[in-house]
Amino acid sequence: MNTSMDDLNFPGITYRRGASDIPTPVLPGTGIRVQTIVIANKQWNDSPDKIASQYKLAVSQVKEALAFYQAHQAEVDLLIQADTNLENNRKL
Repeated sequence: MNTSMDDLNFPGITYRRGASDIPTPVLPGTGIRVQTIVIANKQWNDSPDKIASQYKLAVSQVKEALAFYQAHQAEVDLLIQADTNLENNRKL
């Protein structure tokens, strides 16, 4: 689903609306969210090669997702925080 939110500098990333109706950047055709790749890289210290192998992606897709994160860090960090909050609320 291409939307006007898509960043033309990152043709391998598009936005999709999930159940929450919040636009989320994903790798098209995979359903894998940019934030999933960022968490694997930043929090679990996985390399782009390892992430690509785990999710059956090309290394170039992982690197583009990480570059997208650098350009849109505040937005992706908010999505990660929202997921964390939702998960914490489920545990209560």
